Amino acid sequence: MTGVYLIRKRSMVLDLIVTAALLLFLGYTTYRVSVGLHYHWDWGIIPNYLIRWDEEKGRWVTNILLHGFFTTIRLSVWSILLATVIGVVMGILRTRERLLFRLIGRTYVELIRNIPPLVLVFIFYFFVSDQFMQMLGVEEFIRSRSDSATWWLTVFVSPPELFTAFVSGVFTIALFQGAYITEIIRAGIESIDREQWEASAALGLTWLQQMRFIILPQATRRVLPPLVNEVINTIKYSSIVSIISIQELTFQGMQIMSSTQRTIEVWLTISLMYLLLCFSVSVLARRLEISMAEPR
Repeated sequence: MTGVYLIRKRSMVLDLIVTAALLLFLGYTTYRVSVGLHYHWDWGIIPNYLIRWDEEKGRWVTNILLHGFFTTIRLSVWSILLATVIGVVMGILRTRERLLFRLIGRTYVELIRNIPPLVLVFIFYFFVSDQFMQMLGVEEFIRSRSDSATWWLTVFVSPPELFTAFVSGVFTIALFQGAYITEIIRAGIESIDREQWEASAALGLTWLQQMRFIILPQATRRVLPPLVNEVINTIKYSSIVSIISIQELTFQGMQIMSSTQRTIEVWLTISLMYLLLCFSVSVLARRLEISMAEPR
């Protein structure tokens, strides 16, 4: 017991030292910014861009920073869902015995992973979504919907005038992240012992039943931690679509910075908002991982 107590005490002392060092570093950095750069802090502008008083409605409403935050959430959710579908399908194809299926999966992974995401954004926005969606008349169809349908579309997807850019951003992020999820799914499936396949085949299960009841449930537990990393990466990569004027968090931050010249306050606030979102995902994923690890 004495040894355990000493170890805990030393660990606590080390934690206190590290915490004190971090606080000193932050204090020194703040001092250098304030004195060395003659920077005048003005945090009072930030709350005004989070919420504002609407004279017409007579109540507090969200302002552009929260609008960008919610757009980032919607963009991330749709991208994650689409990337997961793509990753699961391509990951399964990469584990099949037929050469054609493996070539399709391998080609997709190597092609997407070796193209910068910024280039993918431009390709989808200028050469795919913009032309293809105009040819199909998607934008005109969206704009002609009723007020009720437009409201639901705005809440769960994007405003009609930004629908084309939003879809381009979703497909770009989903394709890029789907390539990494593909490799995670492939590794998870291949990590299952061969005896599992043989035993399930001996029971008379078809390939689809084997994947549904035997292989994928076991693989899901193993791939959950790296999948959480990709979910968090998807949230962070969503900032790249600000270049096509999707009004997500980073785009709104640039707009506020250009109008107020409060560079550090704006970007620290945006960093904290991203941290809040990503940390929440990490906590939820950890709880899910613990619940899945509990014996049934």
